[in-house]
Amino acid sequence: MAIVTACVIFTLAQLDAYAGDAFYVNPGSSAAQWVKANPDDPRAAKIQSSIADVPAARWLTGTSQTTDKLTEIVSHYVAAADNVHKIPILVAYNLPGRDCSGGASAGGAANAADYRVWIDDFINGIGGRRAVVILEPDALADMECLSPAKRGERLDLFNYAVTGFKQRTPHADVYLDAGNAGWKPSGSMAGYLNAAGVKGARGFALNVSNFYTLDQSRAYGEAINATLSSEYGYTKSMVVDTSRNGNGARPGDWCNPPGRKIGARSQAVAENVLAVWVKIPGNSDGSSSSARNCHGGPAAGTFSPDLAVRLIDGK
Repeated sequence: MAIVTACVIFTLAQLDAYAGDAFYVNPGSSAAQWVKANPDDPRAAKIQSSIADVPAARWLTGTSQTTDKLTEIVSHYVAAADNVHKIPILVAYNLPGRDCSGGASAGGAANAADYRVWIDDFINGIGGRRAVVILEPDALADMECLSPAKRGERLDLFNYAVTGFKQRTPHADVYLDAGNAGWKPSGSMAGYLNAAGVKGARGFALNVSNFYTLDQSRAYGEAINATLSSEYGYTKSMVVDTSRNGNGARPGDWCNPPGRKIGARSQAVAENVLAVWVKIPGNSDGSSSSARNCHGGPAAGTFSPDLAVRLIDGK
């Protein structure tokens, strides 16, 4: 009876820790910057209340900030959240060969050695403070565009990062990205996650920058956990990106598809399920090209007020 009571208390504590008001609002997000620069635009108030004021992840990419100051940048951001008793959400997105199949967000560290330095600096910036970290969106689901040697290197780098976080950030919850419900079979993804060291992390992240519903993502995550349990003897918690999944997905149409909508705000929705805004609504998935239709969006990562309003209105 005492064990059951302790488990219930722990679960309630975890849920309370991830209440809807627990997460940090990034005052320098792309949406907030746009509103600040365009205060008289008729769309500004709607974007401020519906996106800029909502807790969401800050992405660190190796190209969007000065690498030699990464520890300082991360430390300053995490400290700002800690000072107001909030939990920051961070994304590490800098593996070599990033987005090798899609190409819209291609880049990343020049080589494995550079990445180890970069992720060490990231880890050192968090230190002993609280944070939620999404580790390398798309990197496991997208591995098949790499050579066998580069796939092995990528898995080694995941394990290196997980070990570093576990040893030096005792209060950070780290989630390895696991693609989305429409990408890889759940059994294959479970194998990738295990090989990448997810056993040493808090769990895995789903639907980053995609549109599958929370129910679809949870079902996919439970299928991953079923394989992790049967094949490897453990299960893990999951994070689901709900930033743009209010109207669900149009499978195959991932680049600024019309008719999508913002979804549930960051909060714990079950004992092992955390809803988080990872992609900033309004940040483009990429620009149109002969290879794909991005529905008039600007370059990947660029904030578009038109895209933002479409997501707010569900049009």
